[in-house]
Amino acid sequence: MSIRASHILQKHSGSRRPFDSYRNVPVTRSKDEAIRNVEDIKRRLESGEATFEKLAQQVSECSSARNGGDLGEFQRGVMQKAFEDVAFALKVGELSDLVDTDSGIHVILRTA
Repeated sequence: MSIRASHILQKHSGSRRPFDSYRNVPVTRSKDEAIRNVEDIKRRLESGEATFEKLAQQVSECSSARNGGDLGEFQRGVMQKAFEDVAFALKVGELSDLVDTDSGIHVILRTA
C-alpha cells in the first residue's frame, strides 16, 4: 500500500543534516526553536491563516518546499520510521501533531 503526503520541515543544529536544502543555507537554530516554529506553523494552518502549500514554500527546509511540501507517493520502508508511522496513521486530509525525526521537526498532511 502506498500513500501520498506533504510536510513542512524545520531543521535544527542537531539535525542529521543541518542545512536548508531548498534555500542552500546552514541551519543554526536550536531544537527548541524548531519546535516552537512548527507549533506556530501548525497553529497558522489550523486557523486557516495560510494554506499548507504556501507555508511549505515559505518556511519548509526540505527540497520538497518547491512543490508545496509534496513528497509524492511512498510505501512503508522509504521514510524514517517515526515519520512513516505517523503518515500512515493519518486519514486523508488530516494534519499531524509535531513529528521529531533525525531530519528535524515536521508537520505532515496526508493527501492520498
